[in-house]
This record gives sequence, C-alpha cells and structure tokens, in this order.
Amino acid sequence: MKTKKLTTLGLSVALALILSYVESLLPPLLAVPGVKVGLPNIVILFLLYRYGWKEAGAVSLVRLLLSAALFSGFAAFFYGLSGAAVSLLGSALLKQTDRFSPLGVSVAGGVLHNLGQIALAALILDSGYIFAYLPLLLLSGTLAGALVGLLAGILIRRTDVK
Repeated sequence: MKTKKLTTLGLSVALALILSYVESLLPPLLAVPGVKVGLPNIVILFLLYRYGWKEAGAVSLVRLLLSAALFSGFAAFFYGLSGAAVSLLGSALLKQTDRFSPLGVSVAGGVLHNLGQIALAALILDSGYIFAYLPLLLLSGTLAGALVGLLAGILIRRTDVK
C-alpha cells in the first residue's frame, strides 16, 4: 500500500471517529433511541468513491471498533456492524452501476443501514414486533442519507474524485 493511501486511510479513521464522538454528544433526534444522522458515513461514502468498497469497509470497521471501545460499548458495535455491512454492500452495488449520484447512493445506504440494524434486533429479540419501528427508521434513514450524501457529494466534487 502506498504511503499516501495509507496516510489517507489513517486520517479517515481519525476523522470518522471524531465525527462519531461529535454525534454522541448530540441529543437524540426525534427523541427516538438509535436515530442518528450518521456523520461518520460522510467519510465512508467519500472513501467508497475515492478508493472502493474494501477501503471504505476497512475504515468503517476500525471506526466501529474504536467507537464501541471509547463511546458506546460492544452491543452497539454489533448493531453498527450489521447496519454498516448491509449499507456498504448496497451502496457499493449502486455506485458500480454509475446510475446514482452520491446523494442517491447515500440515501439507499441510510435506509439499508436501518434495515440491517432492525433485522439484527428482530433476531436478537426473537420478535417481529420490532418491525413496527420500521416506517420511522425508513424516514430517518432517508433524511440522514440525504444529508450525508449532500455533504459527501460536495467533498467528492471538491477533491475531484471520479
């Protein structure tokens, strides 16, 4: 791995971790537990466009581990991992089609993130009742994905990522 790329990925982990911390300081959105903007995903989406899904996934995984150790605990790690894995897979596939802007990819990623988390919660709780929470999660995933996509899109355009 080239030094510049390794340095960029290391700084990306640091920036994503800082954004996780900032987000942990914000009051819950809509007074609903677990609903967040997903600020670290600005970094992940940027990396998806700059380098690809492997690098974005590696930074996401390291950020999730560090964030769990420092701020949220390891139960949150598994929920974050389930959402991040489904989101990254879907986002990478949509990006690969070249039919979606970073905004569209991010909105899909936000929705997929929430679907991954709610699926894990349904498995852990052994109950389908958790799916009553789904409409709110789909709305919040769409709104958060749009905000993340707008911000990441600006970053992608200004750094000339193709």
